[in-house]
Amino acid sequence: MNLFTDIVNIVLPVFSVIALGWLLRRLGLIDSVFLKQTNRLVYYVCLPLLLFYKIGTADFFANFNGRLVIGSIVAVTITFLASYAYAVFRNYPANARGVFSQGSFRGNIAYIGLAITLNAYGETGLTRAGILMGFIVPFLNLYAIFALLWPHRGDGEQRGANFWLRQIALNPLILASFLGIAWSFLELPVPLVLDRSLKIATGMTLPLALLAIGGGFSIDRLRGDLAKAALASGAKTIWMPILAAILLITMGVQGLDLGIGVLIAGTPAATANYIMADQLKGDAELAGTIVMFSTLISAITYTIALLILRSQGL
Repeated sequence: MNLFTDIVNIVLPVFSVIALGWLLRRLGLIDSVFLKQTNRLVYYVCLPLLLFYKIGTADFFANFNGRLVIGSIVAVTITFLASYAYAVFRNYPANARGVFSQGSFRGNIAYIGLAITLNAYGETGLTRAGILMGFIVPFLNLYAIFALLWPHRGDGEQRGANFWLRQIALNPLILASFLGIAWSFLELPVPLVLDRSLKIATGMTLPLALLAIGGGFSIDRLRGDLAKAALASGAKTIWMPILAAILLITMGVQGLDLGIGVLIAGTPAATANYIMADQLKGDAELAGTIVMFSTLISAITYTIALLILRSQGL
């Protein structure tokens, strides 16, 4: 019973704040304009500051695990290739192939993954998850762009190398993560006034992020192909964490790092998937359905994953 209570205390607070965001939207206390501005604030300011602060002030060599990074990237790569191949095999329409694949491997690490990891493993877990995220996000972005654009390669609209490079190099989360990694690696000091300022500023990041997810939650988005959405959601929240666990255990990753790898792999589909699909000629309705569906079931899959991890002493 104590084990189950421990898991509930990890998972429930995260989804309670998401539910609060939904309730505030229904009550009219926040609206679409607020949510749009909040998402921009979190994505371009709050999360980059949080990642830089947590990574930059940590001992890089004590928190970096190369096998965890490599194993996680391999899990993402395998899921990307397998999901796209499955979409082709099933002869999905061009605008659905990339969306299905993206929903199967690109998770909401920044908003939900970091929050769950923080609740499960504290500040150390958050720091290590932030470092892991810094290495994974470039691959997630690259694979997502490829999956969405490749089905339309014969449509006449060509994307040059500069477009692809901008999507990777100018991502604020990638920039902040690598800046934090460099700061930590070089053991540069953080002035006390900056440290205290960042501590205050970054405290609003995860609450705002979770409120934004809840405020943007709409049953109306569950209008896409539910069969495809269920398959993609299952791949993201069930298949990928199992695959990651197998790979990481095989590579000798244990303890805290194994738990972090599984939790990060099990994040539901990213909210950005919907925006990206809409911009790159994908099936935005299906993308929205995958995001909503996977977020709903992740409350259950995270509970099960944590029960297994805790039963193994992780």
